[in-house]
Amino acid sequence: MSMPWEGIVSADEIAAYEAAGFGRPQAQGKRPALLIIDVQYRTVGTTRLPFWESIKEFKTSCGEVGWQAVDHIVPLLALFREKNLPVLYPYVAPKESFDLGRLAEKVPALMGVAAHGYQFVPEIAPRERDVLLPKKHPSAFFGTPLASYLIDLQVDSLVVTGCTTSGCVRGSVVDAFAYNFKCTVPIECVYDRSATSHAVNLFDMASKYAEVIPVSQVMQHIASLPRASS
Repeated sequence: MSMPWEGIVSADEIAAYEAAGFGRPQAQGKRPALLIIDVQYRTVGTTRLPFWESIKEFKTSCGEVGWQAVDHIVPLLALFREKNLPVLYPYVAPKESFDLGRLAEKVPALMGVAAHGYQFVPEIAPRERDVLLPKKHPSAFFGTPLASYLIDLQVDSLVVTGCTTSGCVRGSVVDAFAYNFKCTVPIECVYDRSATSHAVNLFDMASKYAEVIPVSQVMQHIASLPRASS
């Protein structure tokens, strides 16, 4: 498949990264965990609608592209469950009056999301034993015990899905990289309200921090792993 950044990032810029030695392939891990970040009604809407219709319900919705990603996350999640591999849900918790800060200044709509907007999309909803990680900031690691859970689960790598590509996905991937976890981002399983920002951030993550590959390749690797005993 063609990469999302083709035609957006220039050939000269891509060549410059390659000449500098960026974007070398990285093997996927042997004990991966799946992160499903912020796949809530507030980021996709309660029904499948184009962006400009979807934001009438939730200003924070990414619209139809979010539902398209959900369609790809569903079989990936099923495979992780079949292999008894860890699934973790970093998610934005409901905002309280004391949560005012820099993010609220930049994106005030985040402070006014209706309660049902924080519900997980049923198709990918957590089950018993899945790890829930409420967070207040973009990175799934910042101010949460995520690293501690991953160590306890003996995880060596992360498959990162959800939204937004340029925000919480990227922030989580950069921090995971800093903790020395291998990261894979399945292209079809992340989404953003901006196609340009989505593409450029996938390119940057692929160049520096993660394997950015089709979900079919990710699933092929997961399918090859033995079922975990615990």
